[in-house]
Amino acid sequence: MIYRCVAASVAGFVQQLAVSYIANGYYFYVSGSIPSIKDPSRTDAKIILQYAIAIWKWARARKKKLGNAEVQYLRYDRFFVIMANHGAHPFFAAEAGQIRDIRRQPLYFMGYTIGCRTGRDGSTLHPSVHIDGAVFRELKHWFERAAVYQSVDQLREDLRSIPYEPYAPVRNQVRTLVHLVNQRRKAAGLELVPPQAVWRQRKPVRPFGQSEYAS
Repeated sequence: MIYRCVAASVAGFVQQLAVSYIANGYYFYVSGSIPSIKDPSRTDAKIILQYAIAIWKWARARKKKLGNAEVQYLRYDRFFVIMANHGAHPFFAAEAGQIRDIRRQPLYFMGYTIGCRTGRDGSTLHPSVHIDGAVFRELKHWFERAAVYQSVDQLREDLRSIPYEPYAPVRNQVRTLVHLVNQRRKAAGLELVPPQAVWRQRKPVRPFGQSEYAS
């Protein structure tokens, strides 16, 4: 069978990781970068074979019923992550000492922090995708300086063009930026940026195909 593991875009990688894997209980992970002297496709094949990742859905269901873990592999460019859910699997012995739990140690990728958050019921876990803290501090610094020098239209355009997919935590971060900008503009007696003008809803992408939006 064909196992699709090479993400076509940063957005596709983040979506597959968060929506397809973390949301379905794949919390344990190992990440790394393939050296430039190596062929990424060979590394893909080696990992997929080593952990018997390319199996049919019925085989996955059978393994789950027996209490065995399932493993997934995902790569963008030369960055890769191997993920597993609860259960027994050779992955845990082979990668001992390197395995991280995404519920406690988020994954940092291309300016994103990808982890888990607790739902409103206080127990259910959901994937959480933020703009990384260091990147967000840079954005805050830039917008704080630009707030009183740029027009409302330019600020609105700059806020809408922040190059991170608008997952709910990212939208909250953008709200923080809008609030910061408007605080500065209000103090200077300038027109405020209308908050509703910068909100975007995330559109699903095709993680392994073309980077155009999926229906």
